[in-house]
Amino acid sequence: MKTTTAAPPAPPASDSRSASPAHSAGREWYESLLVAGIFVLFVRTFIVQTYQVPTGSMERTILVGDHLLVNKFAFAARRPLFARWMPYREVHRGDIIVFKKPGDDRNDNNVLVKRAVGAPNDLLQVRDKALSVNGRPADGPQVQHIDPELYAAGDPRVAESSVLRDQFGPYRVPSDSFFGMGDNRDNSLDSRFWGPIPRQNIFGRPFLLYWSYEAEPNSHIWRGPLDKLRQLGSVAFHFFSRTRWDRMFRLVR
Repeated sequence: MKTTTAAPPAPPASDSRSASPAHSAGREWYESLLVAGIFVLFVRTFIVQTYQVPTGSMERTILVGDHLLVNKFAFAARRPLFARWMPYREVHRGDIIVFKKPGDDRNDNNVLVKRAVGAPNDLLQVRDKALSVNGRPADGPQVQHIDPELYAAGDPRVAESSVLRDQFGPYRVPSDSFFGMGDNRDNSLDSRFWGPIPRQNIFGRPFLLYWSYEAEPNSHIWRGPLDKLRQLGSVAFHFFSRTRWDRMFRLVR
C-alpha cells in the first residue's frame, strides 16, 4: 500500500496593506503629536493664553513676574450663531484688559496690560493726580501713587510731556475705543501718553494668576542668548526662594 505525505500548508499570503510594527508605532506617535499640537494652537488662539507681566505699571494689583492666564474668549468678536449660548461680553469700565499697543498692532510681542478706566464717549480728566470720569471721582482702592511730587504745566524740572502724568484732559474717549491706565499711576506709560485703545486691539482679560516669581523688571527684553540662559539658570536656582507662594492661583480683579 502506497502512502502519501501531505504537503505542508502554504504560508498565508502577506497583506501588502499591513505596515510593520515600527511603522505603525511611529505613525501613532506622529498622529498623537499632530492632534495635540492642533489642540494647543486652537486653545491658545481662541480660548486661553499665558502672559508674563514685565513691568510694575499695575502694582499693587499685578506685580512684576506675575504669570497670568488670559481669557481670549470673553472679549472676542461676537458670532451671531453662538452669541446666545457662549459667554461673550463687552469690555466694561474697570476691567483689566490685555491688548496690542496702539500704533504697533502688527507686533505680536508688544502686548500690554492695563485697566480700562474709560469707555467710548466718556469724558476723562486728571487734575493733581486724581482721575474723574464724566465729572465723578474714579480712583478706586487699587490705585496707588508712589511719587509725592506733583507735576504742573510750566514745571522746569520735567519735560512738558511728563506733566500729562498728573494733569490731563479734559478728554473725550472716541467711539469704539477705551482709555487704559495703570493702577500704579506714577509709573505707568498708558493712554495719557500714547492715546486711546481701539476696541479691535483688545483681545483678552486676565482671570487667574497661576505663578508669581520675583523677576527683574523688563526681563522680557531680548538681550542675547547668553543673557536669556542666565535668566533661566537664575529661575531654576531661585525657584523656591523667589516664588511668591501666597499669590498662587489668585483671581485677577
